[in-house]
Amino acid sequence: MHPDPGREAGPIARWVSQRRAGLAERHCASCLTAGAADVAIVAGPPDDRSFGERVRTLVGREGPPGLVVLGSGAIPLATVADLGAFIRAAGDERRVALANNRYSADVVAVAQAGVLADLPDLPTDNALPRWLEEVAGYEVRDLRRRWRLAIDVDGPLELVLLGDRFVPDAIDLRPVRARIDALRTVAAHRRAELLVTGRTSPATLAWLERAAAARVRALVEERGMRAASRLAQGDGPGEGRPPASVLGLLLERDGPASLGAHAARLSDGAFVDSRVLLAHRLGADERGWPPPEDRFASDLLLPERIRDPWLRELTRSAASSPVPVLLGGHSLVGPGVRLVLHPRRTNPWT
Repeated sequence: MHPDPGREAGPIARWVSQRRAGLAERHCASCLTAGAADVAIVAGPPDDRSFGERVRTLVGREGPPGLVVLGSGAIPLATVADLGAFIRAAGDERRVALANNRYSADVVAVAQAGVLADLPDLPTDNALPRWLEEVAGYEVRDLRRRWRLAIDVDGPLELVLLGDRFVPDAIDLRPVRARIDALRTVAAHRRAELLVTGRTSPATLAWLERAAAARVRALVEERGMRAASRLAQGDGPGEGRPPASVLGLLLERDGPASLGAHAARLSDGAFVDSRVLLAHRLGADERGWPPPEDRFASDLLLPERIRDPWLRELTRSAASSPVPVLLGGHSLVGPGVRLVLHPRRTNPWT
């Protein structure tokens, strides 16, 4: 599933969309090699339709015997063997599903896929495994131990970390590349301390403890935030709560321009999940956030390209911080940590 960026998209959003489209074409070829009977790229302009509605339209009332659904930016480091595991799961005769991560899915294989005709209006694919398990009664398994399958090209920072060479001349990557290099140096210093904040995982922190000489300070917040839709959950107590962040509370008190000072007080370098901060301030629905071009410019530490005042100040503070700070999404504080410390030398889909 490939969302077109829309006519008003800026140059960074168009770059990300073009590279995601190329990845989708690569996945199509790999899925056919891995044994898929039919593969299609479903693309369209931005609109108000939910992920759930899109899937219902795809499967119809009868549904295919099995379906693998993934976003065009999902699992860029997947091998043919990885994709084969999803295709085999979709062909199972039982009510089973396989996700890259059941708590925040980017790719899901669904056997007996006619059940998807009853899918509610889930806002994103992240919550699909939860609905399958809690509402539809499926056995859901995942491959979250394969760290490479946690990467999702959701913005430009993932392209940078993956070593993409097809960067438009108008996009300046020098600020973010300099901070990546500086964080790599911090991680190698035995007397330094790294800060990781946001939707990081115990597996990432355990890897950091082994791979980095620096000490690690972690603030784990809002894991599973995008999978927490009430539409995906079975009957249970409570109505949930809006996203909240300890770092977000500090920024509420001191303003977004204080981010760099907080990072320097707590560490010698920081990986910051800025989407958690946006959700704390504006709610979990991304439609209320600054537009993708603003968020993507923030990921590249280019405050002068950001129209939203709050995000511009946050990004300026990160870019000018006395310690290196990277801003990004879920991939940054997950598998992105590995890509910062151990950079890839080749682009996986050129």
